[in-house]
Amino acid sequence: MSHAHTNLRRVPVQQRSADRLARILDAGAALLDEAGYELLSTRAVADRAGVPIGSVYRFFPNKRALVDALAERNLEVYAGRVVARLEGIPEREWRAAIDAVLDEYLAMKRSVPGFALVDFGPPVPTPGPLDEEANRRVAGRLTELLSGHLGRGRDGAPGDAALLRTVLVCVQAADALLQLAFRTDPVGDADLIAETRTLLRAYLAGILD
Repeated sequence: MSHAHTNLRRVPVQQRSADRLARILDAGAALLDEAGYELLSTRAVADRAGVPIGSVYRFFPNKRALVDALAERNLEVYAGRVVARLEGIPEREWRAAIDAVLDEYLAMKRSVPGFALVDFGPPVPTPGPLDEEANRRVAGRLTELLSGHLGRGRDGAPGDAALLRTVLVCVQAADALLQLAFRTDPVGDADLIAETRTLLRAYLAGILD
């Protein structure tokens, strides 16, 4: 399954172009933390990345497309980090696996530039169809990664509608609660995070135990 950028005007072929794209996304992420989405501009991104404005437009028609690509990259990075955490957890140890998924999200929320505002979808808070679409993408990716730990064979995971629905419920519920936790406290309200963990475990226990 390919997870390459799907919204670029031009997909980088040479390493130099790929490096330039990475600098542009890094610059956009940093500026999101500093100024927020409304004040973000392609000119500011170009200046911060040290590239001509034309280089930004070569990849993105506007700042919204840039932010969408950043969200896409965030999901790839998150998936890679989750895989690394899961390597040390035996299959069917679903509680430890869910903790790893949640803990990695919290770690990125607190440390990755731009992630606090744009994790895997549109700038928060913007509840609606775009936000739901992002959660479905996250749920689909996590279903692939967690299938063994949630008691499903890896080969059948992408087509397992019941498992995908279960993971989507978890993602949707956790997203709403964690948005509240980080609106309450910039580093995440500890009590709300603990309640989120309890909710996920209780819901999954009814299905997996």
